[in-house]
Amino acid sequence: MVTLNEIPKDAKIQYPCRWTYKIVVISNQKIESIIKSVIGQREFKVTTSKKSKKGKYTSYNLDLLVHNDDDRKTLYEEFKKIDTVKIVL
Repeated sequence: MVTLNEIPKDAKIQYPCRWTYKIVVISNQKIESIIKSVIGQREFKVTTSKKSKKGKYTSYNLDLLVHNDDDRKTLYEEFKKIDTVKIVL
């Protein structure tokens, strides 16, 4: 297992590449609608990851193609702006 401390700070990401975001939302939300509101018509794959113990939150893995560093960071920031999204990783 690799820890963040073992990843070189000068590591380069080769774009375009597949990127996976972990998105935690309030459980009664329609995740596909949330995703499409941010990424539009791009192709993506979303899978359920986990539910919280009390069922209030659900986490999903969102896999899609990002074109460059700005694209990756912009998507992250746009997901963070949505009220029903509690965490984006």
